[in-house]
Amino acid sequence: MNHSVEIYTIPTCSDCNYAKRYFREHEITYKDYNCEEDIKYAEEVYNLTGKQVVPTIVIDDQVFIGFAENLTEISSLIK
Repeated sequence: MNHSVEIYTIPTCSDCNYAKRYFREHEITYKDYNCEEDIKYAEEVYNLTGKQVVPTIVIDDQVFIGFAENLTEISSLIK
């Protein structure tokens, strides 16, 4: 099943890089929004979550703040 996966990141975030590596290794296509390159992405994170935390991951209509602490739920959702 194909899911719409979007991830809001910054380049120096280890959890962000872990998430992107996980998606690549599991051949899951995702759209990466670099919040350092464009302030509008940081604003989108705030509008989605009320916080400014990366990674913020949107899978279909579900929003996850952080990757490692949500790995179990994300893994079951995308399988």
